[in-house]
Amino acid sequence: MDVLQWFVDLGASVMLPIIIFVFALVLGTKVSKAFRAGLTVGIGFIGINLVIGLLGDSLGPAAQAMVDNFGLELSVIDVGWPAAAAISYGTALGSLAIPIGIAANIVLLTFGLIRTLNVDVWNYWHAAFTGSLVFALTGSFAMGIGTIIVHLMLLFLLADLIQKDIQKFYGFKNITFPHGTSAPSYLVAKPLNYVFDRIPKFNKLEANQESIQKRLGVFGDSTVMGVIIGAIIGILAGYDIKAILNLAVQTGAVMLLLPRMVALLMEGLAPISEAAGTFVKKRFPGRDLYIGMDSALAVGHPGVLSASLLLVPITLFLAVVLPGNKVLPFTDLATIPFIVALMVPVFRGNILRTIIGGSFYIGVGLYIATWVAPLVTSTAASASFDMGNNSSISALVDGAVWTTFIFVWLPKMFNWYSIGLIGILVLGIMIYMNKVKPKKEMVKSEEEAV
Repeated sequence: MDVLQWFVDLGASVMLPIIIFVFALVLGTKVSKAFRAGLTVGIGFIGINLVIGLLGDSLGPAAQAMVDNFGLELSVIDVGWPAAAAISYGTALGSLAIPIGIAANIVLLTFGLIRTLNVDVWNYWHAAFTGSLVFALTGSFAMGIGTIIVHLMLLFLLADLIQKDIQKFYGFKNITFPHGTSAPSYLVAKPLNYVFDRIPKFNKLEANQESIQKRLGVFGDSTVMGVIIGAIIGILAGYDIKAILNLAVQTGAVMLLLPRMVALLMEGLAPISEAAGTFVKKRFPGRDLYIGMDSALAVGHPGVLSASLLLVPITLFLAVVLPGNKVLPFTDLATIPFIVALMVPVFRGNILRTIIGGSFYIGVGLYIATWVAPLVTSTAASASFDMGNNSSISALVDGAVWTTFIFVWLPKMFNWYSIGLIGILVLGIMIYMNKVKPKKEMVKSEEEAV
């Protein structure tokens, strides 16, 4: 456990290059090429985190200033995903999520029940989060472990489901995102998009990055839009001219730099993706293999960033006006791109749809984060997490995600077997998608040929 915890404490920027390097060697890549690929991925990931950190350092004080400016008083503080991850891996069963996740992924791949090989193992903390909350709720270590397993199964299933949309919209071949924050929003975006497509006139409205830039010219450029949105946020925060201009340039920098960091990350992944394709075709003819990665690859898209920046003041507004909400969004305002990253492909890059869909999703999420706050607070205490002067904490990532509500509410209401029922349902869908459906399609194609 000490060795495992030491490996976890290395963080994603160190763990990921090591895993990529080992994975590349297994796939038959030369040592030098595998080393360079892993190193490039690690550097790209550090670059993304630096830019996201710049966004957080800019938006954090602006959000606090908005709170002070409008006199907002909410009792639960959003401590953000870094704290949520630290709490998750700091509990008695949290760090077990990594070996459990690796084992579950290999078993499901071996039996042909999924197509996603997840190399982003550090983000298994999302499953550790729900497992730790269930453990805190029930006192059952076994239920906590069961929650981790079923949550990971659900994420692998979602990764398979979303891959085609990811490839079509983002252009990432054979790459998907079994990310605990991003993947669940895909299932919310699907029915919302169905409704949007059936609203007269609204369904014809184009609001993607290309159409906006075509209509607005230079003001539709993603970097210029970042500057404008940053200036608006600065004004709402009550900043002086100097601070407004600084925030404007910083948000513009994020819009310009983040896609370039993603491109660097993709440069490292390209040879791995090719090697994986060759490996699967040789040993498993007729099967596809998707590489599971952090959704950080998607957050640099202009449509994601533009909608996310506009959602910052909207999120704070929702926190104030929604009756019964007690969570003050703060640290995780900078991670809104991760919350909506997989809504954007469903909405075909339509920024207006993303803002509306994201507002609905985050609005509901604030209630979930409020409801789960006592459990998050008690789990943080058991993990010896320093809450500062805060008596009650929560997070948008992952406290506001619907999977957290499902995995915590069901055991609370219906005891242990509810987790088992979710697992059986997920397994049944896997069997249908990868065993039953392909056979039906094969029979149908044979009948059509005759």
